[in-house]
Amino acid sequence: MTAPCSFRKASPYRSESPFSSRCFVGILLVALLLLLPISSDACGEPPRYESMRLPGVPKPSYSPGESVQYECRPGYQPKRPPVPTSAVCQNDGMWSLLQEACTRKQCPNLGDPTNGQVDYPNGSILFGSEAHYVCNVGYFLIGPSILYCDISGSTVDWSDTPPMCEKILCKPPEKILNGKYTNSHKDIFEYNEVVTYSCDASNGTDQYSLVGESKLVCIGNDKWSSDPPQCKVVKCAYPYVENGMIVSGHGTKFYYKATIVYRCIEGFKLNGSNTIVCGANSTWEPEIPTCIKGYPSPSDEPPPKDAESLGAGIIVAIVTGALFGIVVVVGSIYFCFHKEKKRKEGIATYSAYQNKATTPAEKMDERVSTNPCIIQP
Repeated sequence: MTAPCSFRKASPYRSESPFSSRCFVGILLVALLLLLPISSDACGEPPRYESMRLPGVPKPSYSPGESVQYECRPGYQPKRPPVPTSAVCQNDGMWSLLQEACTRKQCPNLGDPTNGQVDYPNGSILFGSEAHYVCNVGYFLIGPSILYCDISGSTVDWSDTPPMCEKILCKPPEKILNGKYTNSHKDIFEYNEVVTYSCDASNGTDQYSLVGESKLVCIGNDKWSSDPPQCKVVKCAYPYVENGMIVSGHGTKFYYKATIVYRCIEGFKLNGSNTIVCGANSTWEPEIPTCIKGYPSPSDEPPPKDAESLGAGIIVAIVTGALFGIVVVVGSIYFCFHKEKKRKEGIATYSAYQNKATTPAEKMDERVSTNPCIIQP
């Protein structure tokens, strides 16, 4: 019996392929069998859960009927009563579904610190929660302001030791040259306590000026609201402006924060600011202006009246207008009243004459006597 793929003697009239058609079909079937995928009944990797995990490394595939056993992740513990933790690869290639069988562990209870409070943004003290600490007014926090419920060995605990709230106190502020502050005899100042600086009397011809904040407040632990001020002589030179005049701020000496307002004489206009102030470095701020030849600018105009004088003028105008209105109304009422009164008197007089005449002749005589232009019959 000859093999199906044996070579036969070629016909003298046509050449034959080295492989028969049956041989080709057989090779194709073998290739198709090799390309067939693994049985679709197999399960892939087991599903993942938030609170559970597999003890080891999962296999890439599982046969139907195989099972896997889950355990609780760190920070979690089994629920009570227990919930199934074993999943089975089913015949349809799907894993049997499980519900979360573990729950978060709880950190120890934290009490409010003395003179402070603790807040839980997550609303619990379970694994993954936070504890935020805040001190009462007048106290400051020593330690971390936020604690985390985290894994600690085989259980869970807070990430750090709870903080404390201590009373805010300040050391005495710095002393200054040529000046002093109130309550300088004290060694400790409490929260919100205020000290006020003042300058000493000068031994020379010029007085000391307080440059900086005169009042300091204890706002934090050993922290004042600002740096101490200085007491020093601040004196600016006379601010002469050629072809100009001082509108306000006249004087012979110009100390710290002295304010000058200028205007130029007719035919000149102001170049610069019309208001300058004596600064802490004994210089005018901004620079002293100049008056240059030309038409006056709006800044050369005299300063506007203050709000008090404007307010008084408005009040006078309102009162005057109100009085004028009252006079007009009263006069109108009097005029109308007087006119109505005269009309009523005329009507009454005429009615009286009518009542006196009892006969037509008498009435006629009365009319003639009152009106001589009437001709008697």
